[in-house]
Amino acid sequence: MTELALVALASLFAGCVDAIVGGGGLILVPALFGMYPGASPATLLGTNKGSGIWGTAWATVQFARRVQLPWKALLPAAAAALAGSFAGAWVLTLASPEGLRKALPIVLFAVLAYTLARKDLGRHHAPRLQGGVQTLMACGIGVAVGFYDGFFGPGAGSFFVFLFVRLLGFDFLNASASAKLLNTATNAAALLLLASKGHVWWHVAAVLALANVAGSLLGTRLALRHGAGFVRAAFILVVAALIGKTGWDAFLR
Repeated sequence: MTELALVALASLFAGCVDAIVGGGGLILVPALFGMYPGASPATLLGTNKGSGIWGTAWATVQFARRVQLPWKALLPAAAAALAGSFAGAWVLTLASPEGLRKALPIVLFAVLAYTLARKDLGRHHAPRLQGGVQTLMACGIGVAVGFYDGFFGPGAGSFFVFLFVRLLGFDFLNASASAKLLNTATNAAALLLLASKGHVWWHVAAVLALANVAGSLLGTRLALRHGAGFVRAAFILVVAALIGKTGWDAFLR
């Protein structure tokens, strides 16, 4: 019960961070591995997905009530992200992501450096594409990041946010809100694959899901109350943490 209470607390915090800008896995996954060291990694990752998907879906609903989302572009993009995630997971059965593991902290550092250099990046919502062109670009983002999420995964939410800001001209608040729908789709793909192989502790996932949704509610309210500048600052912190975590895993562990 103590172990479950501690990972539930981690899930609440993860839901809050995930709702603001993504990156909740940075918190919950290490907590699961620390509390259940003898469990199969696939089972712990499946349990993480089984809880996190609810917080992400809840954040999508909450953002949709307050932010005008471009549904005509996002719904096809979510389908593309779902397909991309399945494809990435399939490729994972054939190839190792070791090369990507070493490249990831470098890519994330470039994302962070670009965001810091462009002080106005993502502060103002000025979509630069419309209609079918916006849908096509959103689908391209969905399938590319979805594939990455299925194949490897860390930082997928941050990549969604950054690409919506950089390529579509969204501010960080609208980008984060839009990313939640696509992240829900990629999480669903991963959950279906892992659950089909029995890699989910549903009794643990149910408790963590409740905590994750509570954290998601808090994070969504913070993001909506404080706006794009707050989400941008949270994005910078999460990406910096991702650089530290992925750099340690790739080069120092």
